[in-house]
Amino acid sequence: MNRILIIEDEEAIAELEKDYLELSDFEVCIKNNGTDGLDAALSENFDLIVLDLMLPGVDGFEICKEVREKKDIPIIMVSAKKEDIDKIRGLGLGADDYMTKPFSPSELVARVKAHLARYERLVSSSTVSNDIIEIRGIKIDKTARRVWIDGEEKAFTGKEFDLLTFLAEHPNHVYSKDELFREIWDMDSIGDIATVTVHIKKIREKVEYDSTNPQYIETIWGVGYRFKV
Repeated sequence: MNRILIIEDEEAIAELEKDYLELSDFEVCIKNNGTDGLDAALSENFDLIVLDLMLPGVDGFEICKEVREKKDIPIIMVSAKKEDIDKIRGLGLGADDYMTKPFSPSELVARVKAHLARYERLVSSSTVSNDIIEIRGIKIDKTARRVWIDGEEKAFTGKEFDLLTFLAEHPNHVYSKDELFREIWDMDSIGDIATVTVHIKKIREKVEYDSTNPQYIETIWGVGYRFKV
């Protein structure tokens, strides 16, 4: 049974989320402040974290940062704050998804299932022999989930790696942001186009010599992105 950690200071919301997740056969643990939530996230084994942004003690940004430094499990950040800057910051720290309150508990369950299914497929693939992609100085080890740029290893979050790998496996194919969101996050964009944009920006900062003049991941204005070979 998958274990889900909810870090949420509004007890009524946390309990409602817990009820819906338990109806879908998840084991759920709730922490109502950032300090206890961070301690549980680092010391216990969970398969996914639902993380509120505004928390007493330690805020969601710091929790996301510290958890991502040690664990690669999916993190869904939730907040009543609708500003794009908060979404960009959260995704930039390694969150896999960002949901704006209010949202339906059934939507949360759907996203939890999608992220877990994708993560479990990635973990199970580690039993096969290493699958390597090499393109113009970029080396991607799909099995070990590692990336080298001109021989120097670069650190990528889970979704950054998935997005880079997908584009590199389909060179010269132009994908819209909606298509990329469906491929990498396993769900419709539901207005989350900024999620793809932020991840492309972070990838470019790591693989491009000049991110303002990209040589690998091109923007096709009005359409989307493509990996150029």
